[in-house]
Amino acid sequence: MIQDLAEVLISEEAIAHRIRELGAAISRDYVGRELVLAGVLRGASFFLADLARAISIPLTIDFISISSYGPATKASGVVGIRKDLDESISGRDLLVVEDIVDTGLTLSYLLKIFRARQPSSLQICTFLDRKVRRIIDLPIAYRGFEIPEQFIVGYGLDYNQRYRNLPCIGVLRPELMAER
Repeated sequence: MIQDLAEVLISEEAIAHRIRELGAAISRDYVGRELVLAGVLRGASFFLADLARAISIPLTIDFISISSYGPATKASGVVGIRKDLDESISGRDLLVVEDIVDTGLTLSYLLKIFRARQPSSLQICTFLDRKVRRIIDLPIAYRGFEIPEQFIVGYGLDYNQRYRNLPCIGVLRPELMAER
């Protein structure tokens, strides 16, 4: 699979190092609190699993699944919940864990839903931040990496449901995107 990449943007080692830093910061900031990590499926699953292991305080994990992207490389503009959280977040400290924030439209929709459920606190942790595409400004508390305007795959991010299991973040060779 790695041979399908035109370029590696973020190495496996850089990802592991940054996640340890994020885990230490989150552990420090949430000590003595009731932390819930809410991962946005499917992309955030790899990041959430590694992040949770880097956090040294007790926490619970839940997932929500939404649809905002179709099979192509562009956002569809349509957001819907496919799977909601299983746990109540009322009175608990919720940290939404995303794989990537770009326009902010999808996450803004999610934050509105979560705020209505009255958590004690609501923060965002994103693995990747593509600020150049931002339409809605969001208060991101924890950020792994800022990335440029490129279509990327790996570490949970896919192209037609492939390449999620790459251990790095890379740019897919253009001819492969045209083939599928």
